[in-house]
Amino acid sequence: MPDSPSSTPRPPVGRLRKRIWIALCLLLTLVITTAGVWTGFALWFQLTAPMQIKVAAIVFLALAMLVAVRAPWQRRQRRWKPVLWFALFFAGVLGWWSTFKPSHDRVWADDVARLLHIDVDGSKVRLTNVRNFDWRSETDYTVRWENREYDLDHLVTADLVLSYWMGPAIAHTLVSFGFDDGRYLTFSVEIRKEKGENFSALGGFFRKFETVLVASDERDIVRVRTNVRGEDVYFYRLQVEPATLRKLFIGYAGEARKLEEAPAFYNTLTSNCTTIVFDLARAINPQLPLDYRLLASGYLAEYAYDVGGLTPGFDYATLQARGRITGRALAAGNDPRFSELVRAGIPGVSPLK
Repeated sequence: MPDSPSSTPRPPVGRLRKRIWIALCLLLTLVITTAGVWTGFALWFQLTAPMQIKVAAIVFLALAMLVAVRAPWQRRQRRWKPVLWFALFFAGVLGWWSTFKPSHDRVWADDVARLLHIDVDGSKVRLTNVRNFDWRSETDYTVRWENREYDLDHLVTADLVLSYWMGPAIAHTLVSFGFDDGRYLTFSVEIRKEKGENFSALGGFFRKFETVLVASDERDIVRVRTNVRGEDVYFYRLQVEPATLRKLFIGYAGEARKLEEAPAFYNTLTSNCTTIVFDLARAINPQLPLDYRLLASGYLAEYAYDVGGLTPGFDYATLQARGRITGRALAAGNDPRFSELVRAGIPGVSPLK
């Protein structure tokens, strides 16, 4: 007589419990390992101590993590003791971590020493601390901060600027606004380095840097990348309605005001040069889709092309090839017509006169 459905063999209770136990141990191993790795990086980037002490602390952490990971898999009494000790240690680290607060009061590098201030009165905007350095090398430059005024009724263009410094997937993102009198103003969200400090992408995950919004002349902020740092820079003319251009510019004014009122940490993943551009754009158009290219910023222009944000009538390969301004920037040098010369041949830009 065939077995009834109710007589189908089931795994013994003991076997089921064992599988659940193994799954829980695997989950606990993952949690402990993740917490340990995060703590190691936090100690490396934020522990203020001689290198020997820093290394010793990380070695101690690694040993504690290994003991805690092994403990649940062992058949002995008090197996949870190492796990509890590790949990207490990690709680202490989180308490220490919470003491780190962003600040405006540090000894800043010259190029990020001043905070941008923007006053908006109708269509008139006045900017204080616009950067216009004359760069001869990374360490040889003339410091120049300016006050400027613009009329948003004369704002006519915006260009997406991507500066590549570490392979095709990573680029620094800038937005440059053009006015009908031929002037350009570029906004860039950057880390606010202290004197002698260098950028670290990993450090950007661990409260190593504050955020600063820089408004700058293109002969400063673009030319320093192409002509001094040897970065590869691309311009893409954005397809944006005049009303949207104004909203985007005012959005940057709002960001400047927020940073003035409350300093903020830079985060490599969630609060960087690309995410802030997307946040401003999405505030204008909430339908903009999320996309991996918002994290892999080197592909941001391709994303903008796919959502219809670049000059129409050209394929992306053409926009990219004709948007590469590195050679033109090197040839232009410090020419007063730098902005006009580097845009020669870019789709959507009027030809040189």
